[in-house]
Amino acid sequence: MENAPQVYAFLRDIGIFTTKSVWPIKGANEPQLGGTTCEDGTYAAWAQDLQSQGFEIGLHNVTYHTSDRPDVIRGLERFKALFGQYPRVHANHFGCEEAMYWGKDRMSGLPQAIYRALNGIKRKKDYGAGGHVIDSPLFWGDHCKEKIDYVRNFTYGDMNTLKACPYMPYFDAKRPYVNNWFASSEGAYVESYVNTISENSQDRLVDEGGACIMYTHFGFSFYKDGRLDSRFKRLMERLSKKNGWFVPVSQLLDYIRTTRGHHEITNSERARLERRWLLQKIRTRGTT
Repeated sequence: MENAPQVYAFLRDIGIFTTKSVWPIKGANEPQLGGTTCEDGTYAAWAQDLQSQGFEIGLHNVTYHTSDRPDVIRGLERFKALFGQYPRVHANHFGCEEAMYWGKDRMSGLPQAIYRALNGIKRKKDYGAGGHVIDSPLFWGDHCKEKIDYVRNFTYGDMNTLKACPYMPYFDAKRPYVNNWFASSEGAYVESYVNTISENSQDRLVDEGGACIMYTHFGFSFYKDGRLDSRFKRLMERLSKKNGWFVPVSQLLDYIRTTRGHHEITNSERARLERRWLLQKIRTRGTT
């Protein structure tokens, strides 16, 4: 509540309505990377107000650390009680071992082997291996399949997310508990965000007739010392004056699915996405 409301008020004022992810329940353990949850009444009321204004509320796992199946189910029900429906959009959170097809399980074949080697993974079960594993106490794949429409996967450096991942939203038969996957463009921190949405990138996005889904954490220095980051403010104001369609993630993905139809990714398409993401991760060591 010290920084996020100011960022979303700015976005509202310039007509950019997006998706805000939340943790519906408070965890009992210490997180690797934490923040405020919807068990804080002031925060929950603010998130509900955002929803009433036209922002979408999505899920970022049910809390900021690993949750077993009963807690995931409790968190999903808490989300529905707060926001009137189950989350349509989910993005896995760092350090949550119940994440859906995360860690090495984001990839297949040779890219997975390279990823494991780069990260020094020697154990059979590693970070991210629980949510979709049916005999795991962390399994909640059935609830993901039943309740959630879209899950975020790869993040790329190109502002034109649709160009980097032209198949999205897509179903992957090798990862059946997710109904539809989508990609995003890199912007976790203010530096990477403003680099991705530079003037040249904005103009190219328009010229290409593309679509951008930015991945970010607005709590990380976008609003600091009583003011918005000047670069972020200037670039977003510039973007808002383009003839764009600034809508939440599920609304954009619904439109693509309606106009293009359902897409099941092929082995060659999947391999292309995995290689592109892995090469970028090797270069930057920071994209998630």
